[in-house]
Parts: sequence; C-alpha cells; structure tokens
Amino acid sequence: MTEVSEVSGVKRRGCGSGQFLPEESFQSWGSYANALKQTTTRLHDRAFTRSMDETEIHEIKARSGHEMKRTLNWWDLIWFGVGVVIGAGVFVLTGLEAKVDAGPAIILSYVISGVSALLSVFCYTEFAVEIPVAGSSFAYLRVELGDFVAYIAAGNILFEYVISGAAVARAWTSYFTSLLNHDSNDFRIHTNLADNYNQLDPIAVGILLIVGVIAMKSTKATSRLNAVSTILHIVLIIFVIVAGLLKAKPSNYTPFAPFGVRGIFKASSVIFFAYVGFDAVATMAEETKNPAKDIPLGLVGSMAIIIVAYCLMALTLCLMQSYVDIDENAGYSVAFQRVGMNWAKYIVDLGALIGMTTALLGGVVGQARYLTHIARTHMLPPWFALVHEKTGTPINATVTMVLATAIIAFFTELDVLSKLVSISTLLIFTLVAIALMVRRYYVTGETSKLNQQKLIVYMLLILASSSATAIYWARSNGWLCYVITVPIWILSTCGLWWDLPQARKPKLWGVPLVPWLPSLSIAINIFLLGSLDSKSFGRFAIWTGILIVYYLFFGLHASYDTANTAKMVKGVKTGATKDEEDGKEAFHYQLETQK
Repeated sequence: MTEVSEVSGVKRRGCGSGQFLPEESFQSWGSYANALKQTTTRLHDRAFTRSMDETEIHEIKARSGHEMKRTLNWWDLIWFGVGVVIGAGVFVLTGLEAKVDAGPAIILSYVISGVSALLSVFCYTEFAVEIPVAGSSFAYLRVELGDFVAYIAAGNILFEYVISGAAVARAWTSYFTSLLNHDSNDFRIHTNLADNYNQLDPIAVGILLIVGVIAMKSTKATSRLNAVSTILHIVLIIFVIVAGLLKAKPSNYTPFAPFGVRGIFKASSVIFFAYVGFDAVATMAEETKNPAKDIPLGLVGSMAIIIVAYCLMALTLCLMQSYVDIDENAGYSVAFQRVGMNWAKYIVDLGALIGMTTALLGGVVGQARYLTHIARTHMLPPWFALVHEKTGTPINATVTMVLATAIIAFFTELDVLSKLVSISTLLIFTLVAIALMVRRYYVTGETSKLNQQKLIVYMLLILASSSATAIYWARSNGWLCYVITVPIWILSTCGLWWDLPQARKPKLWGVPLVPWLPSLSIAINIFLLGSLDSKSFGRFAIWTGILIVYYLFFGLHASYDTANTAKMVKGVKTGATKDEEDGKEAFHYQLETQK
C-alpha cells in the first residue's frame, strides 16, 4: 500500500510498495497526458534544481521506511574496498592488455590509471564525509550540479555496476574452467548470435545469483565474509608475486614498450576497469559508524594497497614470460604452467576465484545502495528504495541489479564489457571532480555574480583545454596543439586558485591542493577517455540516449511531483510561500510523518 501522509490537506507520497509509479502524474492516462504537455516547463524547473546536504542526509534517506544499520568502521571499509576492486581487472585485463597494447610497460599503465583513481578517491572522500548517504556520486551531483546531471551520471554508474559485475562473472567462468583443466569456452554455450555475444555463460549467471542471496542477508555478515575472503586473496597475491619473481627473467622485459607511448595510454584507459569499485565504498557511508574518520581511512587506505598490488602483479607477469606468450584469458595460471610450476596453477586459479567472488559481492552491495538512493528521489520507481525491516538491506534493489547483471553476463564477452565500463567510470569521476570545485567556490546566495561568472569561465577553459588535448592525442601524432592546450589548462587552474576566494571550507575532512588536485583529475580522466575506441563511445551514446528518453517520459514527472509535494508540505508547516522555496528543493519533512 502506498504511504500517504496528510498535512493540512496536502498529500505526500513516500516509498510505499503498493504502486510502482505512485506519483500524481501517473494516476490516470489523463494525468499522464497533462504531465507530458508540461514537459518543457517541468524540465526547466527540475534540470538545474540543486538539492541540499541536509536534504540528502535526512529527508531523502527517510523515504526508505527503515534505516540501514550503522555497523561498519574504517577497517571494514579497507577490506571492503580491496575486496570489491581487486577482481577480474588484474587477473584478466593485465594479460590481455600487456599482450595487445602495452607489453611490459603495462606497469606504467597501472601507475597512470592508479593516479587517476587516487585523485578521484580524494574528491569522493570529501563528499562522502559531509554527505554520508547510500547515493554516493548521485547525491553529490544533485547537491552541486543539479538533478539532470545527477540523473545522467546515475544512469551511467548503474550501467557501470551492471557491466563490471557481468565482466567479473565472465572472468570467474574462465578461471573456474582453468581450475578444472578446461579451456575458458568449454563450459559456455556456443550459438549463432553476433560476434562477442554468441558465447552464452550459465556459470556466470549461477555465481551472480549465489552472491545476490548473500548480499540480501546482512551488511555486517557480508562485510565479515568479505574481510575473510579478502585476506585469503591478499595471501594469494603475495604468493603470485613471490613465486613468480623466483621464475623471473629480466630479458622478458625487452622490449619494454613495443607498442609505444600510445599503447601505454590505450592500455591505461582499458585497465582503468581494474580500479572500478571503490565508489562502492562511498555508498557504504550511510552504514558507517564514524564517517569523518572511517571514510578517509577506508577509501584512501584501500586504494593505496590496490595500486601497489596491481603494479607488483603486472611486473611479475611480464617477468615470468614474454608479453607475446601471455594467455589472454587466464594469464597468471597459464604463466605458472609454462615456467614448470603446474601445481601453482591450481593455487592461482582458486585464489582468483575467491578474489572475484569477493569483488562480485562488494559490487552487488554497492550497486543496490546506489539504486536505493536514486529511487528515494523518485527518478526511478520508489519501490526500489524500500529497505527490509529485519535485514536492514535494500532487497528489491539487490534483486533487480543482480538479475540485470546476470542477463548481461549471460551474453556479452569481457573485451566489450571492459571498454564500456571505463567510459562510464571516467565520466562519473570527471563530474565528481567538477562538483567538488563548484562546492568549494560557489554557494547559493553568498557567492557574488562576478565570482560566479569567473568560476564558469575558468571551469569551461579547464574542460575545453583538457578535451582538446584528448582529441588531439586521439587523432594526431604531432605536438603543436599541446603547446597551446596545456598552458591554457595551467593558467585556468592558476587563475581559479589565485583569483577566486573559496566560498566554502570543508567541515570535517577536505581534499588538499584545491583546485589543482580536482583539476588534474579532470584532465587525466578526459585524456584517458580520448584513448578509447569509437565503438565504445557509440554504445555509450546509445545508453545515454535511452536514459534521456526515460527521464523525459517518466523520471522527470515523478521527481517533479515529489519535489512539488514536498514544497507544499513545508510551505504549510512553515507558512513559507512557494516563491520562497524556489531555487532549492525543500524536502524538509518532519520525521514523525514518515512513521
């Protein structure tokens, strides 16, 4: 039954389970037709409406009916971060990209991607400390860049979660078959579908369903299981590095960069997939005991461990055998076979399966919480926002995301999936860095018009110079353009630093070296985007188009109704006029009416 509260005759709809689309615009065909006629007006009203910190932390969160349990500390977050990130990326993409794009210089590719990821971690951390909710980047972007940007980013990050989970599940099958001494495609069903979609994978579907059931039970139990399996995974990584280096041949590192600098950056843009998942740690902020302390330690600590582990593992693989001989599907286990350590192959395969299972579990937990917070705003049906009273977990969101991931994993091969993930992730990280700079330099009602205009100009110059650099890199072998674009980026960032006072200081924990650090994050992320292939951008454009269509026909009208009802509720309670509420969402419900 849909929850409806009444305050002085004003009805407010919550996240009840009785209707999938409970908003006024969807109560009849006539109401829907009337809503569609107002699309332009509503889009103008909602597109750039900014939320507030308090709204996301209290009122929006309360719409789930029950609170998620605060049971996690920084130690849990570190293990969760390591577990969710170290998965298919290092065990599959390292070999694949070393062989086809980077050679032994794959270690530099991991360093470049790691720096980009670490810069993004810093940006995420400030937001996660001050807005500790399950929505992660969706909530951050709603507060600083408005509803529409947040929605497009949210749709893409959900896409990222589904695709990355499917990729890890496909890789899980490869290592499972290797453990049983079979080729990676032996247990897949061969069909006449199009290339890259014709190897059906029932094992990937099975492991996803098992992980989904575990994720629905309990966040703390999931965290404990994750910690144990992550410890086992780290022991395996240490074993791979030590045992592998015993069979190292320095001659295998020659030539070091057979595909040149372009190959290094191309590999870096693809293996960025290996760092996907740390944003799932940010989604756990709502379940963290002390966000101000636990989130910085958890996010930065886990990423530092991950970068070191990746670089050492890449170094080891390319020292064990020539890059031309690396197996593309199960690089590490096959490498041990070829150096005469057949027994080690089984340890590597088993350990890789443990690590990828942990990554799948962490991914399912993170994506469900992300979907939960989006649904709280009614941009997606609020049915997804419900939190189960006994388990304290978002069961509806978990089931939905697991099923979507399983369908993609059943059909789509890893190479296609990894490139799609990199695009979505790099886009989200770029937007979060932009949002952080807006947060520091612009506060509604306090920042002067002149400073607002300066901020816009500097930001446009940073984005334009970064984009021009990436496009020139993708299309030309020259250097002349860099002489123009790089100085523009430096001068724009310097101008922002020197010419504009910061309008807001972080309350608890802040990103250092603002605006240089987030500006560098923007530049690197956009540059890596320029190294990806055009087909991946085509698929990305199709998905974004689907998101826009859904938003115009459903999400816009649902969120508009919800926001307007909230404004009316607050107006009745405080005596405020509608004009006084314009410019910001006012989801200031009294918690008593939520019960």
